[in-house]
Amino acid sequence: MTTEKAKTSWLTFVRQVRLEASRVMWPSRQEVVTTTIFVFIMVALFSLFFLAVDSLVSSAVQWLIR
Repeated sequence: MTTEKAKTSWLTFVRQVRLEASRVMWPSRQEVVTTTIFVFIMVALFSLFFLAVDSLVSSAVQWLIR
């Protein structure tokens, strides 16, 4: 069973996209800045955590090899 989609012109498509984009609730500048700072802080914290775990595992493996 096949269903045929109605073909629309590219101009109609662009109009529909612009209309839909105007309905989107975009975040405020303050929300974007706050979220970006939070993401950078979390990336730094997780990087330090994984650095510590990697160092501990590496030390344990080196100790086992000796």
